[in-house]
Amino acid sequence: MKLQNIKIKKILLMLFMILSFCSCQKADDQNDNEIRLGFDEAFPPMGFRDENGEYTGFDIELAKAVAEKLNYELKLVPIAWDSKDAELQSGNINCIWNGFTKTGREDKYTFSKPYTKNRQVIVVKKNSNIKKLADLKGKRLEVQADSTGQMTIEENEEFKNSLEITPVSDFLTALNDLEQDSTDAILMDEVVARYNKKMGKNIEILDEALSEEDYAIGFKKGNEEFKDKIQKALDEIIAEGKASEISKKYFDKDIIVK
Repeated sequence: MKLQNIKIKKILLMLFMILSFCSCQKADDQNDNEIRLGFDEAFPPMGFRDENGEYTGFDIELAKAVAEKLNYELKLVPIAWDSKDAELQSGNINCIWNGFTKTGREDKYTFSKPYTKNRQVIVVKKNSNIKKLADLKGKRLEVQADSTGQMTIEENEEFKNSLEITPVSDFLTALNDLEQDSTDAILMDEVVARYNKKMGKNIEILDEALSEEDYAIGFKKGNEEFKDKIQKALDEIIAEGKASEISKKYFDKDIIVK
């Protein structure tokens, strides 16, 4: 009987530990005083390292303003973009805030309201003979892996089959490849393209876009409580004009959706 009691106690202890772990995981997901922001550190102007090696960017500054409003700690977590879902599911991050496209992903995440808009555009070298989408036939095109741009290509079979497409890890890699003539064009976010052009990159942006989309903050599916708190603070910094101030710093214009 004593042996059986010991076994029962061990089983109960194991169950208690499992339940405690699950409770901790749930609490971690719903952490009320920390924003664990997942972002691509090679995605200027949304998130990148400045000349001092510090993380900064349009989305990071928005997140800092939100964290300050809520008196939350902001933890910046650079991630591989194609690992973002695993990072979110594990709780290593509790939001994706990095020029993250809501359009087409609505069923996969819980999203904030859109705070700005974007287009997927073609970027080429200055003085390139590629002037319109039709000129891309047979050309080499790079796109960020697991990005909205890649999703857009996958949905357009005719366009996809007319090109030599290479997914790369980030847009900085693609821009370097374009500069070195290792690719003929890049499909990328317009806000990122225009920022890089403003900063002196030798590029042109085609007028025709492949798609239009909304940027929003992505949360683990069902994490409505945390989303609502972030949304309330974001609404407040938009109403106060702080978000527009940050936008003008990076884009010379207000791109915030009111």
